[in-house]
Amino acid sequence: MDARKQRALEAVGWRFGDAAEFLELTDAERQLVDLRLAVSRAVRQRRERKKMTQQELARMLKSSQSRVAKLEAGAPDVSLDLLFRGLFAVGGRLGDVKHRS
Repeated sequence: MDARKQRALEAVGWRFGDAAEFLELTDAERQLVDLRLAVSRAVRQRRERKKMTQQELARMLKSSQSRVAKLEAGAPDVSLDLLFRGLFAVGGRLGDVKHRS
């Protein structure tokens, strides 16, 4: 959106921000969400580079394909433990996680 249009909308009461602002997340909550998304993206990218299926990764993790799909989507009900086990299972390292601070 161009700046002029945004200023016009703000003049009539519209507010602009990101999802974290809308949800009123604390800085710690925002960082946790960012970390989850960064790890989940790294898992998917590594898995795809290795030409692995979600089913193959699931077998390595002793889990299910649907759980791997949730892992790669950064679902909040996937533990950080499983996220990192997934990352390490596809040959990833902590340095592969590009997360904004």
